Amino acid sequence: MFCLGILHKRTSNCSKIVYRQKIFLMKIESVIKVILAALLLLCMFNMPYGYYQFVRFLAMIGLAILAYKSYERQEKVMAIVYVGFAILFQPLIKISLGSEIWNIVDAIVGLGLIVTIFIKPKTEKN
Repeated sequence: MFCLGILHKRTSNCSKIVYRQKIFLMKIESVIKVILAALLLLCMFNMPYGYYQFVRFLAMIGLAILAYKSYERQEKVMAIVYVGFAILFQPLIKISLGSEIWNIVDAIVGLGLIVTIFIKPKTEKN
């Protein structure tokens, strides 16, 4: 997120634009979290097998995006957690857990995503 000083003569306008960009990106992350949480919680119901494959693919992509954004904000612990879940949900090499364990994992990750919308982790500074 940057603002070109050449285009904006006042720094206050520049900072407002950067602030709006940050708010927009935070909303995008919240939308990703809500959609993933809803999809994961729907996995607790009896769905066709293709739905679970679709959810695994979307979860891998969404969690990878969340990991990247967390890493950009210096939230290293959350980035590692998101990467771990992205690896768990990746559809290429299936991790064989029983359906009951997958239901528990889906519920925990789905609820965890909702919680992270409201509770922001502290950033780690080196």
